Amino acid sequence: MFLEHVNLVVADLKMSLTFYQAAFPHWYIRAEGVGEWNGKPRKWLHFGDDYHYIAFSDHGEGANRLLSGHQIGLAHFAYVVKNLDSLITRMQLAGFKVDKGSVHPFRKNAYFIDPNGFEVEFVEYLSDLPCERNSD
Repeated sequence: MFLEHVNLVVADLKMSLTFYQAAFPHWYIRAEGVGEWNGKPRKWLHFGDDYHYIAFSDHGEGANRLLSGHQIGLAHFAYVVKNLDSLITRMQLAGFKVDKGSVHPFRKNAYFIDPNGFEVEFVEYLSDLPCERNSD
């Protein structure tokens, strides 16, 4: 079993793509189109590779949930990367700063806030052993 895609409703497709293209330079727009969602026009696209993608729709209204609050909703999602330092450099060159991060004996991570207020974690594991990778 694996997660095939995440579907994010956003306000600005271009800004969203800028963020995720910096994170995943090997990904590409797999499909795109226009449509309607419950009476509201929208543009949509699928950005990813042959195995995983993020679906974006541009009909978002209002602000995302407060990450410091207690509202029901998405807290964050995470991607495993091979070289966290390289990813951080790419993100900073694209204008995005690390929101927070930590170093653990067997992993290091960095959190970024995307242009729509979604918190995205990137983690690099420093061990192949699950008991070490998953330890607190």
